[in-house]
Amino acid sequence: MPGDNSRGAEEDVVIIGAGAAGIAAARRLQAIRPDLSILLLEAGGRLGGRAWSVGLPEAGDIALDLGCGWLHGARTNAWTAIADEVGLTVDHTPAPWNGGRRLQRDDAETHAAQQAIGAYFERLESHEGDDTDLAMLEPGNAWNGQIRAIGTYITGAELERSSVVDYTRYDPGPGPDWRVREGYGTLISRYGRPVPARLGVEVTRIDHSHAGRIDIETNQGELSARAVLVTVSTNVLAAGKIAFDPPLPEKIEAASRLPLGLADKLFLRLANQQALPADTHMLGSISRAATGTYQLRPFGAPVVEAYFAGDLAHDLERAGKEAAFAFAGDELAAAFGADIRKQLSVAAMSAWAAAPHIGGSYSYAEPGASDLRGVLAAPHDERIFFAGEACSRARYSTAHGAYETGVTAADLIAGSFPKNP
Repeated sequence: MPGDNSRGAEEDVVIIGAGAAGIAAARRLQAIRPDLSILLLEAGGRLGGRAWSVGLPEAGDIALDLGCGWLHGARTNAWTAIADEVGLTVDHTPAPWNGGRRLQRDDAETHAAQQAIGAYFERLESHEGDDTDLAMLEPGNAWNGQIRAIGTYITGAELERSSVVDYTRYDPGPGPDWRVREGYGTLISRYGRPVPARLGVEVTRIDHSHAGRIDIETNQGELSARAVLVTVSTNVLAAGKIAFDPPLPEKIEAASRLPLGLADKLFLRLANQQALPADTHMLGSISRAATGTYQLRPFGAPVVEAYFAGDLAHDLERAGKEAAFAFAGDELAAAFGADIRKQLSVAAMSAWAAAPHIGGSYSYAEPGASDLRGVLAAPHDERIFFAGEACSRARYSTAHGAYETGVTAADLIAGSFPKNP
């Protein structure tokens, strides 16, 4: 329990990281412990973390989500109700994987691919025993490229790097998956507005050697608190960007074995929106693992959302917007003819691997590391707490998984403080 000797502790609770988990924790603490002082510190220049929406003038009120975009498990996803609470619009158009429109042939080859993909993921779901890599591919299967592509979209990393046990534990909750018309990033940042926050504050050291306070060193000076909640990404923790004194090696080890995969988005303007069907999904290539997936005219807007994951995303991010545009143009031209390139131009592109205070998109577990999610989430000494999507056993990689871990941490923090009479 935080000591009652709080001399020099300027805040009761300091939360590090203003993404979904940090904002959820802060709002929960405000609701259940209004007697506690709370300060949210964010190294970047905005609220939201890996949720980030940008506007496009020709798209009207529709925002482009450079980070998370789908309300997975929407019926029980906490953000669905919060969207209504803060005055945003939840769009119920079915996702491609929930029966939404797809651009694909209805022939024997397509059915064979669907059967092979379904059999592969059923095999994963029913896997028991030792944790192995996620590959488990049948040698020589003609659809292994497409299976690899889908697997990479799921984890943000190539199949061989990921834990089967972790995959089988994933449960986003009952579907379907919906979207926020004004943007998931808009939703999370708007929910964070009532929280006292300081942007551009990079935490470099957490000194928890004193009984009555925790000293926090930042690029803008020092402050102290009675309890600290750390919600930064696993890549930030694993890189040692925040030093703990005394060290917390079990947290660094857990973070290093729960690294962030990479998924980047490229948004393309469409000059003549009639050139492509509305809110329709397509896969760039049915044979290659290194392929994009495309949402054509989301919400009917004159835009194409291209999505790249894993090694391909790293390669295109390093090469830059023009290289990504050329890659996407080739895949779209293969489906719609060479003239489609003349209709397209770059509107926006994410670069999550290069984001200095994040370093990737969402966590996956290396083989044998799934249980480390619990190790990462466990409080230390009832004074240092941890939250974020990587701390979620079943809803990792999602914004509502991050939300739930933030609320859980807030409840633990609240219980660690004596209540004022």
